[in-house]
Amino acid sequence: MAPTSTASINNSWDVANFVIDEGNGVKGLAEMGLKSLPKQYVQPLEERIDASKVVPEESIPIIDMSNWDDPKVAESICDAAETWGFFQIVNHGVPIEVLENVKESTHLFFGLPAEEKMKYAKEHSPSNNVRFGTSFSPKAEKALEWKDYLSLFYVSDDEASALWPPACKDEVLEYMKRSDLVIKRLLKVLMRGLNVNEIDETKEPLLMGSKRINLNYYPICPNPELTVGVGRHSDVSTLTILLQDEVGGLYVRGIDGGGDSWIHVPPINGSLVINVGDALQIMSNGKYQSIEHRVVANGSKNRISVPIFVNPRPSDKIGPLREVLASGEKPKYKEVLYSDYVKYFFKKAHDGKETVEFARI
Repeated sequence: MAPTSTASINNSWDVANFVIDEGNGVKGLAEMGLKSLPKQYVQPLEERIDASKVVPEESIPIIDMSNWDDPKVAESICDAAETWGFFQIVNHGVPIEVLENVKESTHLFFGLPAEEKMKYAKEHSPSNNVRFGTSFSPKAEKALEWKDYLSLFYVSDDEASALWPPACKDEVLEYMKRSDLVIKRLLKVLMRGLNVNEIDETKEPLLMGSKRINLNYYPICPNPELTVGVGRHSDVSTLTILLQDEVGGLYVRGIDGGGDSWIHVPPINGSLVINVGDALQIMSNGKYQSIEHRVVANGSKNRISVPIFVNPRPSDKIGPLREVLASGEKPKYKEVLYSDYVKYFFKKAHDGKETVEFARI
């Protein structure tokens, strides 16, 4: 049964039951007309974004991909991966209607009744590869994140057609299919920057052997300054390809040396945000950087985002590539089983770049 007041919502049992166990998510909380944020979502001061640390005049690189064969484009991609860890691409070849359709289908899924979404929660989902949930790791977190999500691990078109939610599966599959060429081209350029001239049958599974797509929903929040949509973290992927809507809310750690500044990544219609993940940082022996980022909550608009996480296979071992070490460079990271790395990431709350220390020598 849903709580009837802010006072009863502030009881932890009510919140856990209503949001997590009954599948209402934070969307359900937001739609109750709360006047104040439930205490379970109030983040410690150090985890809230400090407006004075946001650098308005800075921007991550924006790269026009109209001519993939232009050496300047390749140079810009590698430079952005080394210096920023983040960049936006425009004119990338994924049709605007495909992007718009996946955004629309994300709203459709989260607009379903709680009992429909609950069919995909951990206890009820037809597959471990399909998961509806809220926050990041509720059992490990001191304060919950203001976000609901649907996470879809891609195995095959057949499995997706059979098990993914009908409200979004066709649009999500089309988006993944259309983005595949972009991903391959980006990885080809980035590998050349590491003296890997060809992505052969051994390299391709290591770089992009598995993919996960998340549909993220960030409802309107009564006290957005007290919480986060997503806490500070770097991704465990090789690359992440993010589609964000027009609302915005993604912030990236600045490159000011002290690392205490944050840069907003403004939504650009038709663009995709690309970021280096920990796996690529490890494989490049630190040449390419996975950068901390976070998402703020919004007090006036619902926001969605759709990241594709391009990963090694769970059974792969990740470590510095031999081509990177061929010149005599000393390895900064040991070889680790990728599934062990991912388990370590998911068993704790978001904590900046702590996960990469798991692989450091």
